[in-house]
Amino acid sequence: MPIHPAEPFRIKSVEPIKLVSKEERIQAMKNAGYNLFAVPAEDVYIDLLTDSGTGAMSQNQWAAIMQGDESYAGARSYYRLKAVMEKIFGFKYFVPTHQGRAAENILASIMIKPGTYVPSNMHFDTTDANIRAQGGSPENLVIDDAFDIEKYVPFKGNMDLVKLEQFINEKGVENIPFGAITITNNAGGGQPISLENIKAVSKIYRKYKIPFFIDSCRFAENCYFIKMREKGYASHTPLEIAQEIFSYADGAWMSAKKDAIVNIGGFLALNDEKLFQEVSNALILREGFPTYGGLAGRDLEALATGLFEGLEEDYLAYRINQTAYVAEKIKEIGIPIIEPPGGHAIYIDAGTMLPHIPQSEFPGQALTAALYLVGGIRGVEIGSVMFAHPDPETGEMVYPKLELVRLAIPRRVYTQSHMDYVVNVLKKIYEQRVSFRGYKLTYSPDLLRHFTARFKPL
Repeated sequence: MPIHPAEPFRIKSVEPIKLVSKEERIQAMKNAGYNLFAVPAEDVYIDLLTDSGTGAMSQNQWAAIMQGDESYAGARSYYRLKAVMEKIFGFKYFVPTHQGRAAENILASIMIKPGTYVPSNMHFDTTDANIRAQGGSPENLVIDDAFDIEKYVPFKGNMDLVKLEQFINEKGVENIPFGAITITNNAGGGQPISLENIKAVSKIYRKYKIPFFIDSCRFAENCYFIKMREKGYASHTPLEIAQEIFSYADGAWMSAKKDAIVNIGGFLALNDEKLFQEVSNALILREGFPTYGGLAGRDLEALATGLFEGLEEDYLAYRINQTAYVAEKIKEIGIPIIEPPGGHAIYIDAGTMLPHIPQSEFPGQALTAALYLVGGIRGVEIGSVMFAHPDPETGEMVYPKLELVRLAIPRRVYTQSHMDYVVNVLKKIYEQRVSFRGYKLTYSPDLLRHFTARFKPL
């Protein structure tokens, strides 16, 4: 029997939640076009849509907010964050942004030209879209084991080094403006990447003089996995591991709404002075002055505090083991998930759980709809709704290898009884899984369609 870890905190403030009636949930889904993003949050009982910006800030973060310096240029809060950035990440320059996708947008708009390519282990949705929006091609070169749902691999998010070097030689260095890696690998189950792999990826990029950027929104969780699983790092602190990780890169971006445990914020950090000047000019156009970006001074203060809190070992141990607890309980039912469980979420293999629903009818969407209709739980589809796209040459639909539903656990928000409720709802769904049917699109934008698409049940 899996044991839920004890929370390393006490609850000081509470937010009421309510399970609305089945009839109200049915109506809410009809009104939303069966897209969970469009369901009002007050009609959701347990919200596992995302772990981005949904965490509970600490007393120290709330206290720091009251010290926010709202000066337009050169605010004290900026210099406090700058010191934290230097301590953890070690890059020469950085700019704050309102969230990670703003950093991606600025980097992509400067560096990507039509017909170029950006390799990574697996790009997540906004990164993928920002690259495509500039006419580039995002390329996923994760190891093949990432697609073996049941196989236990300690670092399933690793980049395939052979594929990476072959890709560079095939496409040409001149057509690759920068290379990336995502830690942890969100699109592939929240799986960590080893320090050995990060170091090797860096060596390949530097061999070909390709700038290397790390998508670091869950870097702290990745550091803890390295400490727990990688030989030679058991005695290292997550901070020490983070410092080594980023020493191998030329830059990084982060949606700080994840491992910095803030409700808004991000950054783009780098070492190249000329590129920094271009980034700063683009930031002024899109976000704001370089010492505040898209944030208020109070947001900078909360971010500076949260970056260190996200690296605390007792918190990370609780965080990782809460996810593992839910994963083990789900597996006991017989529901297939990506193994081993990642840090921030459980990824259900909806394609295997609902084999009677073809990819063209979105099995992941069917499961997310069932979660809400049966139990008021909101998850997110990570499959053909999110990642299927037409081939630019043939026009045929290219489907992803995995049809997943992600249950992302907000940081420091839900207790064991909440998690047990989720497991019980999943048990009900599993017992009646053959009765669920697929969905078809009634509206779909070209990019990031999962946010605003509308559906009709079949």
